[in-house]
Amino acid sequence: MSETQSDSQATARIDVALLDRPVRAGDLAIAPPDGCGGEAVFLGRTRAERHPEHGDLAALHYDAYAPMAERVLARIAAEAASASGALAIVVRHSTGRVAIGEASVGVAALAGHRGGAFEACRTVIDRLKAEAPIWKREEWAGGATWQAGRPVDAAEGAR
Repeated sequence: MSETQSDSQATARIDVALLDRPVRAGDLAIAPPDGCGGEAVFLGRTRAERHPEHGDLAALHYDAYAPMAERVLARIAAEAASASGALAIVVRHSTGRVAIGEASVGVAALAGHRGGAFEACRTVIDRLKAEAPIWKREEWAGGATWQAGRPVDAAEGAR
């Protein structure tokens, strides 16, 4: 777990990790810090879909450059905590296969009030999908496709 400074309190607890299995709700557990009045939890699950050429979705498969991904997730969480006043943020993301109904990502944000917790949770999930070097392959009944991503920031890789 890494710790980072926040504008509204001395230290926000930030805990990020990649898991080589689907995320479970219990993976997001953290002891509520003093002053915590709100906790928002998000689990992103694989949902059944149908591709026009490849048929039904069987599963998703995630790959990541782990050292960089964990740094990016920690940075995103720290920035979200600073902006929202969150007291703690936990982020878990799967690598490997995630079947229909299983969760690939989880975020828990704890804050003094519900507004800060909701804000931090939403910010983290929205930004990690756009910024983290985690790539998703969709495994269909009749083939596979890669989800469009964005190039990795070279400066981020050098850190």
